[in-house]
Amino acid sequence: MTARLSLYQKAENELYKMDSSVKTKFYDFCHQFRLDPDHPSLDLIPLKGDGRIFRAKIDRSYRALLARAGVGADGVQQWLIVAVRHRKDVYEELTVAINRITGEIEFVDLGVVGQSVLQRAGLQLTPAPDEPTAPAESTPAPGVTQQPAAPAEPLLVGCTPEDLRRLGVADALIGPALAVTTDEELDQLIAGAPRLTAEVLTGLGSGMSVDEVEREITQPASTELEPGFENDMAAALTRTAVTTVDDDIRNVLAEGDFRAWKVYLHPTQRKIVERNYSGPGRVSGGPGTGKTIVALHRVARLAAALPPGHGKPILLTTYTKNLTADLRSRLTSLMDPALLGRIDIKHIDQLAQSVLNENTAPGAQRSLITDDRALDVLREVLFEHDEQRWDAEFLFDEWEQIVLGQSLGTRQDYFKARRAGMGRALNRPERAAIWKLLDQFTLRLNGMGRETWAQAAERAARYEMERARKIQIRAERKADIGGGDLAHLDDNSSAMRYLRHRYRHIVVDEAQDLSPAHWKMLRAMVAAGPDDLFIASDTHQRIYDRQVTLSTVGINIRGRSSKLTLSYRTTQEILDQAAKVVRGGTYDDLDDGTDTLDGYHSLLHGPAPEYVACADWTDEITQLAEALKQWRADITQPGKDGTVRDPSGTMAVCVADGDMAGRVAADLETKHGITTATLTKEGPQGGGEVHIGTMHRFKGLEYQKLAVIGASDGILPRTALIEQHATTDPNRYERELKKSRNQLFVATTRARDALRISWHGRPSPFLPL
Repeated sequence: MTARLSLYQKAENELYKMDSSVKTKFYDFCHQFRLDPDHPSLDLIPLKGDGRIFRAKIDRSYRALLARAGVGADGVQQWLIVAVRHRKDVYEELTVAINRITGEIEFVDLGVVGQSVLQRAGLQLTPAPDEPTAPAESTPAPGVTQQPAAPAEPLLVGCTPEDLRRLGVADALIGPALAVTTDEELDQLIAGAPRLTAEVLTGLGSGMSVDEVEREITQPASTELEPGFENDMAAALTRTAVTTVDDDIRNVLAEGDFRAWKVYLHPTQRKIVERNYSGPGRVSGGPGTGKTIVALHRVARLAAALPPGHGKPILLTTYTKNLTADLRSRLTSLMDPALLGRIDIKHIDQLAQSVLNENTAPGAQRSLITDDRALDVLREVLFEHDEQRWDAEFLFDEWEQIVLGQSLGTRQDYFKARRAGMGRALNRPERAAIWKLLDQFTLRLNGMGRETWAQAAERAARYEMERARKIQIRAERKADIGGGDLAHLDDNSSAMRYLRHRYRHIVVDEAQDLSPAHWKMLRAMVAAGPDDLFIASDTHQRIYDRQVTLSTVGINIRGRSSKLTLSYRTTQEILDQAAKVVRGGTYDDLDDGTDTLDGYHSLLHGPAPEYVACADWTDEITQLAEALKQWRADITQPGKDGTVRDPSGTMAVCVADGDMAGRVAADLETKHGITTATLTKEGPQGGGEVHIGTMHRFKGLEYQKLAVIGASDGILPRTALIEQHATTDPNRYERELKKSRNQLFVATTRARDALRISWHGRPSPFLPL
């Protein structure tokens, strides 16, 4: 090999859209280029406009555009493929530069900029020498006088070239950016711009000020650069998201799933992944901003840095079983199998159960009971005591949030407990009465040999906290007597159990839904220190009523928090509507601060969400079926190479509860011939094309096209269940409303390209109509 090839992200996207015949020829080209870049068949020559860009032949029609990227440590010349184009689309005005903010290599093609914008900016494209000359501009017919159009006001009025340069806009696009006069022209420029330029221009175009863009977009992406960085292509290549071209590319190209080749990290995300934290770190951000991608790369980085040893020193956990399966699948494609074996991947309740099994004698385990069944038991206790001051729901909430949440073991502990955010105040006699009722309730569950998930988590937390205490005592005793080396012992031996914590590092995804007991358990499982806990969360997506202040459970994230604002999944049109669902609410940041969606944006654009009022349930299902059939036709439209895409798993229907999910599935299949698959904890059940599930089940998922149905007043929110609290417990009423809003927010942001929301009767008050 005399040359090393890497592939720029935009070139990768271009290849993904091309016919399979072009992809195969591209592979052959790469193979030949790596062997001998100067082979006559490649016809490698520099462009006249930017001497750093070379053009080489893939076949008679297509060209690869490449940039020299210095020499590697092994002395091999490095080349970066920045584009794959038809020869008629190769111009002299193509440029490659190193961004002054990120230090990345950027490829700029003015050919994507509208002709009118180029004219206003005083620019003209010149075809490369061996390409056909563009036809001359048409001239007006004789006798017709063309009136010059009145100059329109620039869209980015108030911005100066110095502003755009400071924000990180590519030099070649500063003139065109200041020349655009319409949203359409700006969108066209953004579509072909380098990533940071596109983000900056999107922010400015949406009304953000220069200072806001600098704070929310530019500064988080910035990196410290050495003097002379603008000429060091080899160093810039190490900072640029690229894919190394090797022999494995043939299989990827043949499969046609080019974008699944790797998981891309934006510079802002990469900084979070590679940062060394002195303690717990946290990343937040709206749906689709890549929090999970960051968490997975964080796991991979920590695993690569592990010293040799036994066991699984890293824990990756999240709230639900189906999300855990997704994390495992994605991590498998990202990591070396040998390192993957060092990682424990469990959802939080599975983790708690493993702790309980380890600490419970065979045959003494308690079986788990659902919250609904536990509520029935509590109602029985209230009936037997003729208790009418509090309903079962209020007491169950008090039990989970305060008694279990704070691990209160005695009545005196409960008397002193803080109840911030619970709303209804309780005096000492009332607390005494409640403690007695809850004590009877837990005794009843114990007698049945049953416990709730919350109880199991609280017991597991106590076991782990006791283990951590013993580890600390043993460490102190060892230090006092000079100690001995116990490192030779196996990790599973009884002698090792209280020698060290279960994990070196813990990474938590969807952290906003964990309970205080979960956090206490996790805190006890890892020794406090550098990179001990890494947390990915978005409190706007909290769909369970579990607000936790991390500092109260021994986890301090202050000064070690980062925020992502760019969505990679959902179009700006969908984001705009989704944000209105939760606008006006106050959201915590898992500590004493607040979190907002300020600066949350997308570079993707598509149709505006569709809102559909229906006459009744039958009409709503009928119109839904028609929409699904049209979506199916759109998705299965043959591509340029004649291939037809399988629509299975690309469309989904989201509903408020399980009963409605079953009804929708039955009606679609029996009345309209549309096959469905139901979302469960285990994932989709059934082989149907359309996935159907409740809003809870859509957490962490995404679909190309998504419909939310039954979005009627009385269903979103469930008025019959929460209206009783409007006067008796206003605080709880507001919490229930907020939880319902969050569920709708999560549902709407699962859509990637198309979102449809329907109802019959009165629409939900949460809808931004």
